[in-house]
Amino acid sequence: MGKRNLVGLTLAGLQQVAIEMGMPLFSAKQMAEWLYVRQITDISQMTNISLKFREKLAGEYEMGLSAPIHRVESVDGTVKYLFDAGQGHSVESVFIPDGDRGTLCISSQVGCKMGCVFCMTGRQHYTASLTAGQILNQILSLPEKERLTNVVFMGMGEPLDNLDNVLAVQEILTSAWGMAWSPKRITISTVGLRRELKRLVESCQCHIAVSLHAPTPEKRLQLVPAEKAFSMTEMLQVLSGYDFAHQRRLSFEYTMFQGVNDSPDDAHQLVRTLQGIPCRVNLIRFHAIPDSPLRTVPEDRMLEFRDYLTAHGVFATIRASRGEDIWAACGMLSTAKEKEQQ
Repeated sequence: MGKRNLVGLTLAGLQQVAIEMGMPLFSAKQMAEWLYVRQITDISQMTNISLKFREKLAGEYEMGLSAPIHRVESVDGTVKYLFDAGQGHSVESVFIPDGDRGTLCISSQVGCKMGCVFCMTGRQHYTASLTAGQILNQILSLPEKERLTNVVFMGMGEPLDNLDNVLAVQEILTSAWGMAWSPKRITISTVGLRRELKRLVESCQCHIAVSLHAPTPEKRLQLVPAEKAFSMTEMLQVLSGYDFAHQRRLSFEYTMFQGVNDSPDDAHQLVRTLQGIPCRVNLIRFHAIPDSPLRTVPEDRMLEFRDYLTAHGVFATIRASRGEDIWAACGMLSTAKEKEQQ
């Protein structure tokens, strides 16, 4: 068996390592500082831990960091990275610079079980959930990490289908012993797995983005097969029981498709569906994927849809489209890479 990874372990996990290695318990906080505050790249750099224990630690553990295996940069400055996920698979991360803001979209799984018809990752099907270390590596090994201000779990996979590891990463990012980020710098996206959604809301103060994409359950089922198991009706009931008016933000992702969910009646129905829930709606342009009958909505139609929502009490924005020249749609670059290797 190979060495185990340190990156991705919470303080509790590092305390178990210290016990296992016969190290003082306070060594766990020392290791956490080296890993997540100073962000070293080798165990030998933990200079306030004795040489004896460093050598013993290095005999059983390694950092678990790995650089991206592929990089593609857009004309607009957006950069898409591929990271090795083992067994010939890879996952994507996308760095989006915007003035003083630098956002990283990270993946939580190889493939996805949700099967959304407009998503390239769904076509890959599910292969594996990433470990906390593999998720965190996308942040710590990002070449632009010094410019990073925000992280969104909106890459490959359903974060709530890998909730233990996602919450471990969230703990590392926000804890005083870790990277000490404000939870407001983190957004976790989901199609709305009911039980896990409740746990997420109660476990952290990060922003939550729900993949809605339709104004009614019937229309959503055509786009998001997971609607059959995790209905938007029950999901909205769960969310209505919590206060999203302060601190954290609740948003609904709504990818628009011409002739499918972009009519005035769709806008009217969406207002009714979200009535009474403090939230915002992010309208998203569809990035075309191969062999899909779905089409992008014209700009004027998106503007009309946005203005109707806002005029009727549902704050809405149109998300700026980035990186279309570098396979911006989630899962396209990793799919192309896997086909190269076949």
